[in-house]
Amino acid sequence: MVDKSKRYRVGDQPRDAVEQEWEIFIRDDTDDSLRHAGSVSAPTADVAHIQATKLFDWYATDIWLCPASDVRRYSTHTLDAQADSVSPDIDSEERSHEA
Repeated sequence: MVDKSKRYRVGDQPRDAVEQEWEIFIRDDTDDSLRHAGSVSAPTADVAHIQATKLFDWYATDIWLCPASDVRRYSTHTLDAQADSVSPDIDSEERSHEA
């Protein structure tokens, strides 16, 4: 049986950002689903869009931005000193995929 991973809630201000962090999601082709491409630091969504466009517009058909503070990050690594261990109430559920 596969052991369940211990996850940590990562803080809202990752990587010593001095401005608001924005997560970037792009679609390469109209038939593709969105995928996370990275993040940028910018004071506003408009500035974040300009930065994302410089990085990804040469091949992406769509660019979506989301304030990083609205994204909840969970990791099996303690990425910051303020990370809290979390355990979703799924102990009674069977794994959907076993190796």
